[in-house]
Amino acid sequence: MKELKRNIYLCMKTLDEAERIWGDRVSCLRTRLERVPTAQALHRVTGEPLTARRSVPHYHGAAMDGYAVKARATYGAGDVRPMILKVGENAFPVDTGDPLPGDTDAVIMIEHVQPVKQDEIEIRAAAFPWQHVRKVGEDIVAGELILPLNHLLRPVDLGALLAAGVLEVPVYAKPKVWIQPTGTELVAAEEAAESAPGQIVEFNGVVLSGLVRECGGEPLLQPIIDDRYPVLRERMEAALASEADVVLFNAGSSAGTEDYTAAILGEVGEVLVHGVTMMPGKPTLLGLARGKPVVGIPGYPVSALLAFEQFVRPLLFSLQGVSAPAFPETEAILGRKLPSRLGLEEFVRVILGRVAGKLVAMPLQRGAGVITSLTRADGILRIPQELEGMEVAAPTKVRLLRSREQLDRTLIMIGSHDNTLDVLANELKKRDSRVHLSSSTVGSLGGLLAVRQGHCHLAGSHLLDTVTGEYNFSHIERYLKGTPVRLVRLAARTQGFLLKPGNPKGIRGVRDLVRPDVTFLNRQAGSGTRILLDYLLQKEDLASQGIVGYDQEEFTHMAVAVNVLSGRADTGMAIFAAARALDLDFVPVTEEQYDLVIPESEWEDPKIRMLLDIVVSGPFRRTVAAMGGYDTARSGELVGRWDGREWLLRERT
Repeated sequence: MKELKRNIYLCMKTLDEAERIWGDRVSCLRTRLERVPTAQALHRVTGEPLTARRSVPHYHGAAMDGYAVKARATYGAGDVRPMILKVGENAFPVDTGDPLPGDTDAVIMIEHVQPVKQDEIEIRAAAFPWQHVRKVGEDIVAGELILPLNHLLRPVDLGALLAAGVLEVPVYAKPKVWIQPTGTELVAAEEAAESAPGQIVEFNGVVLSGLVRECGGEPLLQPIIDDRYPVLRERMEAALASEADVVLFNAGSSAGTEDYTAAILGEVGEVLVHGVTMMPGKPTLLGLARGKPVVGIPGYPVSALLAFEQFVRPLLFSLQGVSAPAFPETEAILGRKLPSRLGLEEFVRVILGRVAGKLVAMPLQRGAGVITSLTRADGILRIPQELEGMEVAAPTKVRLLRSREQLDRTLIMIGSHDNTLDVLANELKKRDSRVHLSSSTVGSLGGLLAVRQGHCHLAGSHLLDTVTGEYNFSHIERYLKGTPVRLVRLAARTQGFLLKPGNPKGIRGVRDLVRPDVTFLNRQAGSGTRILLDYLLQKEDLASQGIVGYDQEEFTHMAVAVNVLSGRADTGMAIFAAARALDLDFVPVTEEQYDLVIPESEWEDPKIRMLLDIVVSGPFRRTVAAMGGYDTARSGELVGRWDGREWLLRERT
């Protein structure tokens, strides 16, 4: 096999530079012209100017129901001197759309005539020439331009073309896009049930195919191939020899030892850009070979989407003779501080909601491989490469992934993770499909801070007071001075240690965590679970430094559970429902109170009222109880009311 050097980003381009270089070389390209029936040409783009084959209308026709007359013959008629017309001689009955008979040139509306005899009518006003008549060519004249070149055809355009006798239209062919998934580790989704560790389900191809269709293109999705040089080279040759207008190779565009796409493109064509200072999406590869644009799409799903949107989407529209439609944008304020790397253009997925009249953007997970950060996102904000981040409450533009109307019906919930939030989201959709619950898991303390800053509709919290044993009250007093809130019980739940089936390490309690043969997986600082663990360690006089894995963090109970199941850790602290969901063993530690912290200013919001109605409902309680480890007897109960200085209502435990 030919010896290949390792790919290195020797000259990365900024996003603006890459877009300019790419545009300069591909913006002049167009797909071939084809003729399609006019009735099937919706959303296609005209490849030539279109002129009328016939006039519309092509005859003088009645525009009203009534009688066709010669206008000159009616002169002199009036209230004082009514005129009698003979039906069939100088007055002819017509309906709307009928051609005018004989040498008539006007229509008198049926409402303006008075029958006298069976064959006579009386009129009391003269008609004027072409009154209530659609003249030949009134709409379209044969030979005149109907639509110009490079026009995106709309439903009304198709109607005008058909009326003018244009039964076929020359349009740019839909761009055919060769999509080549690559990677020895990839496996088709239908084979995933039998896949071995290290294999990854290939889904980028389906995502890219959908994006191509949204741009008016035709995807040519290929079978998965190994990322070996001879195979990749053969498939690149096949793609360039095919009918495809654009070639996409997914994965293999980075700088790893088995990333050959850039080298192969350099052999068969020209590499224009290898590496763009954008995140996610840095390994993007742009080039030309044998007259065809070739794009190396990064393998991580978020990187793949952003690389497509920045470079492939505008190309596909340009190939069809039009510019890519602009993405809808809106103004928002940032819900929490957002650091960023200087020199990289960063695209951050966010949830959006209107809180106290302000549209708030809360960042989601930023990993390039986190596909759910896109399924959950309401928008994407862009941090310019010259910034090292953005401060909380900073104004920013956000590209919308949902409609503006949906944002006003979105509930933003910040704070601790709980499995019942998925139940709440589904029940809200059942009640009103327009209402959307967006949650960001930043820990209980992060939720209280978001409430204080006015950046959420409600927070989830289970913060233990290690002195009194109560949950949430003392922390609200400390962090929400001046911020009135109400505290509503969502559920009581059991916390404990998650263990591999059979508990092979024999873990019985917190003292086992300091054993050198036990690996632990922690929750993030500020989470209620982390505070509970630290309290247990303090009670047992154990140092966290002695725990292997104490500094390894996850943000949700289910993330802890799946990592214990996978073997990354021997144990972690989470709720019983997470253990039950993945068939893990469980050592209970305590029952804790998980509450909703709702700002007084949001209490009467109809979306909050709907959510609280769900929490007290029988179906919600039964569904949550069936998950295991929950007590829903007091779900929906108001357990505290804080006016910002003192408790007006406080449950005593």
